Amino acid sequence: MWPFRRRKQPGLGSRGEELAERFLKRHGLKILARNYRCPVGEADLVALDSSTESTSGLETIAFVEVKTRSSSRHTDPASAVNSEKMKRLRRVAQYYLANRQVDDFNIRFDVVAVVLSEGQDPQVEHIPDAF
Repeated sequence: MWPFRRRKQPGLGSRGEELAERFLKRHGLKILARNYRCPVGEADLVALDSSTESTSGLETIAFVEVKTRSSSRHTDPASAVNSEKMKRLRRVAQYYLANRQVDDFNIRFDVVAVVLSEGQDPQVEHIPDAF
């Protein structure tokens, strides 16, 4: 392994995505895709939020970036979503939308921050329309 690369806990990201998916489902979102991959990148989750129909008249497709950390002591997981990740997720969304009939939907980009501290309950924070 490259000497300067930090080792991640095995499965930390997968566990975070699982928790994020369950959290979003409990809050009324329908998961359309998990780990959606295309030639321009990947979206952790693609979800449909029907609750926006009552206010805007349209349902919303949310492209969700999930950030998982074992501790929030040094930084908040959501702060790891930098401009490059935002740009990449926008390209993924464009690809996803170009290959489907989605004329009658709003689009937004969400972040779900998950902290999995040992011995504590997981902390999940959903930030709708994060960027």
